[in-house]
Amino acid sequence: MTNHMLPPGFEDIEPFAADWALDTQDERYVKRRNSSAEEIRSFYDAMLRHIEKILDEVDRFPIGTLPESHRPLYAMALSLAEIAPHVELYRGNPLVPYSFEEGRMRSWHGDQPTWQGKRPSP
Repeated sequence: MTNHMLPPGFEDIEPFAADWALDTQDERYVKRRNSSAEEIRSFYDAMLRHIEKILDEVDRFPIGTLPESHRPLYAMALSLAEIAPHVELYRGNPLVPYSFEEGRMRSWHGDQPTWQGKRPSP
């Protein structure tokens, strides 16, 4: 028996769900930094073919009401948004070349589940 993480209709990207359906910005940052250019490109190519359908699907729900069944799909879309510049601008390099050391930057809300649609407390 297969344990599906994604709603029906997204079987093509199901193999990526276990690695890329990450709830927080911090988790997505670590995943990107620890991935090879080939892994990033493979995920990017697969997701790009489905992104309009993914956004249409998650957009059916008001912010903060995304059902559990759709959270991995939403998290994968966020992972795509975060790795896209690395494919489109940096040839798949998981780091930010010719820039500041990004490890010095800390997000003040990066450990909060993004799908909740809540603004972090100051």
